[in-house]
Formats: sequence, structure tokens, C-alpha cells
Amino acid sequence: MAGHSKWHNIKRRKAAVDAVRGREFAKVSRQIYVAVRNGGADPKQNLALRAAMERAREINMPADTIERTIKKALGDVEGARYEEILYEGYAPGGVAVLVQALTDNRNRTAQTVRHLFHKHGGSLGESGSASYLFRYTGVVQIPRSPQTEQAVLRALDLGAWEVEEDEEVVHLYVEPDALEEVRRTLESEGIEVRASRLTYVPTLTVRVEGETAERVLALLEALDEEDEVQEVYANAEWEDVG
Repeated sequence: MAGHSKWHNIKRRKAAVDAVRGREFAKVSRQIYVAVRNGGADPKQNLALRAAMERAREINMPADTIERTIKKALGDVEGARYEEILYEGYAPGGVAVLVQALTDNRNRTAQTVRHLFHKHGGSLGESGSASYLFRYTGVVQIPRSPQTEQAVLRALDLGAWEVEEDEEVVHLYVEPDALEEVRRTLESEGIEVRASRLTYVPTLTVRVEGETAERVLALLEALDEEDEVQEVYANAEWEDVG
């Protein structure tokens, strides 16, 4: 699974820059707003809100901005009616792409996503055309520490199906319905949990290089820059795109 993490590393670097421009703040504010509207303002009871707040902390969103967004969501009697949509398509080289969006205008967002796929040499497909190449899963992120081995063994006891390590973070992949139990168990045993969320990981990757890799990356970045797009997933595997 390690090959696909290149895009996630690029996204982390982009997020730091985007946060300065306010783009990432706008995306996470929307996540918080929708989470509160759908599930209330208590992050202990609202997994989506907790995940959004964790993401807000990752990008150093000011606490007062988070609080204002929550209050706005609670105070809006009418409020914007957002819906979550998963778009599926293919980038150059046969790379499968999933695009998660939160939108208050389904038609507008679909047109935007379709245009970006076409502009960058890809194509937007029907529901089910690409998602079968991904696994919907929970992931718990913990920092590498002397407790790493203990945390991994505990997660495996609770049904973790994959463990992925990089220089600073260990990713524990668990079934979606086990995410909350794993997080709570690790925290109860004194293990720091940096983040926990639901995500898509590829079950089959496509290696791309050279010009094709550049074109794939250009599409992913263009999609990720749209305010209504929350996450972009791809099953590309590459080594030579900076």
C-alpha cells in the first residue's frame, strides 16, 4: 500500500500552503458545519465532528474559528443544505480517482468535476465505475514512540487489517465500525491518537511515470483545489513526481 502514499504526502505539503491562503480553512469549516448540522455539537458523540476538529488542529485553524463555525451551525434555523457526493472517474494512465464533495448544488459541482477530468485528460464515470478498486476503511494515526509496538499489537487484537509506518506516524487500518472502539481503547491505555477518520485506500494500484505521472498529479491537484471537494483519492503508484 505504500506506493499510493506519495499523493498523501503531496497533499500534506499542499495543505500547509493552502491553509495560509484560507482554502483549507474553508474546506474544514464546511466539514465542521455539516457535521454539527447532522449530528450535534458534541465531538464525543459525533464521529464526523471529531474527525473534522482533528483535521482543523492539524492545519492550525484558530480555536475561535472552530467555535464560530459550530455556533453558526447550531444557530442556522434554515442553513445551507449540503449533501455528500462521491464522484468516480479515471485519470490518464488508467488511474482510478474518487472525489468526495460537500455541496449545496449537485449540478454545479458535477459540472465542475466533469470539466476538470476532461481538461486534464481523464473522464468522469458512473457510480461504481472506480470505487470497486478501493476499500472503505477506518484509519487511526499514532505518532511513532516507545509505545508503537504496544499500540500495533493492541490494534491487531481489535481487528486491524493493515499497519503502515512512515518516519513519524503509524497508520492502523481497521474496519469502519471498529474505528471508535480502537481509538477509545488506545487512548484509555495512554497511547496518543493523532487522528482517526474514515477513508478510501486502493486495493490495486497502477504505476505511472514520466509525463503520465505529471498529468495525473495535475488532475488530482486541480480537483483538490476546489472548495467543495473534501478529499481526492487515487490508486496511482509513483516514485518520481516531486
